[in-house]
Amino acid sequence: MSGALRLELRPSRALAALIIVAHGAAAVAAYVAVPGTMAALLAALLLALGIAAAWSRALLRNPGSVRAIEIGAGQPVVELADGERFAVEVAPRHYVSRFLVILPLVSPLRRTLLLTGDMLEPAEFRRLRIWTLWNRLAADKRGVAAKQLAA
Repeated sequence: MSGALRLELRPSRALAALIIVAHGAAAVAAYVAVPGTMAALLAALLLALGIAAAWSRALLRNPGSVRAIEIGAGQPVVELADGERFAVEVAPRHYVSRFLVILPLVSPLRRTLLLTGDMLEPAEFRRLRIWTLWNRLAADKRGVAAKQLAA
């Protein structure tokens, strides 16, 4: 894809820890609310779910984990850890902040990508945030200046 920006995602240990801590808190709350054998089993399953989610979404170790995204030229293209690539449609209800970008994918992959700042280089994360907000990449200032000087 010419004109596209390829963003290679890195695993996020901080996001993995946050996911596990949140599921651990849910496990403790479930056990405290209704103590007993079934609550202990529920708590264990909640913690296991947190570990699986961290493994897949934050540490990007699952073959179905999104490892790269190409933006800027037409529809975004995602690449999974197993090498499969396909164009996706991003829902209009996204979220952008200084620390994270949430991209709900609706077709053909129904998944929400939560991308934190430590998953990309700072300049790449900034460009992703701009693309998410405005559906276009920021102009390369060096390229603009070079064109202006040449004219």
